[in-house]
Amino acid sequence: MAWEIIVPQTEVPKRLENFLKKRFPIGYIRKLFRKNGIRLNGKRCRANDTARPGDRVTLFIPFERQPSKSAKQAAPERGFEILFEDDDILVVNKHAGLAVHEGKEIPKSQSLLGMLEATYRSQGILPRLVHRIDKETSGLLVVAKREAVAEDLEKRFEKGEVEKEYLALVLGRVHPKEGSIDFPIPGREGKPARALTRYRVERELPGTSLVRVNMETGRMHQIRLHFAQLGHPVVMDREHGDFAFNKQFRKTHGLKRQFLHACTISFEHRGKKRTWNAPPPDDLTRTLQSLESVALTGL
Repeated sequence: MAWEIIVPQTEVPKRLENFLKKRFPIGYIRKLFRKNGIRLNGKRCRANDTARPGDRVTLFIPFERQPSKSAKQAAPERGFEILFEDDDILVVNKHAGLAVHEGKEIPKSQSLLGMLEATYRSQGILPRLVHRIDKETSGLLVVAKREAVAEDLEKRFEKGEVEKEYLALVLGRVHPKEGSIDFPIPGREGKPARALTRYRVERELPGTSLVRVNMETGRMHQIRLHFAQLGHPVVMDREHGDFAFNKQFRKTHGLKRQFLHACTISFEHRGKKRTWNAPPPDDLTRTLQSLESVALTGL
């Protein structure tokens, strides 16, 4: 059974091999060319032929194969829900534990981006991340479905035109209860880059503070680094947190990952201000209930 892909109008002309490598594992692409299992506009083709917008790429060797029994056992859960979708974007609620893209120990097929690519591949759509959240952070992500949309959103994120709010539980009592954290953290190539975080304490709980956080810049690990610098690291942060506190906190309240959730994202979309919300997931809700129980009993 043949599988046909139409090269999107948003794609720039490029080598056929490079076009396919963005959508499939390189081993599969090499197999296609080696076995003459591919046609470009109905004709035999080579890896260095040019794929242009509107071209028809037909694959005659199936990509999907029956997984082995062990592979089935190791298959990850989906790990996300799509809250909104149109022709331009997806708004995704990501679960904690799912990486947004592949890494040294994370195959692409087990990442959010890899799962989205597999879902939309047959439509000729290549989803593209325009921002990121950590693997162990839950919450909202915006994914572009077209190249031009991705480029526009990336610029708007850089300019601070996208409002992002996080919910974080941090160690200790934060004073003042509302303020900003403005000091540089490592940016590209490890060079110091300006980073601005605004926060408001929402609730004080035993040994901790629940804070709402807005980032006006989007540096890697910005919230975690900023609060750690203040002496109030994010609870259960394995890299920048308080190891002894985290160990006891997990034993008492059962939380297994950092308490950080991307709860709101807002920006202008198609001429209208849009806002999406994601309530805290069950593990964070249970943690707050556990803390409130301790506060009531005075233990």
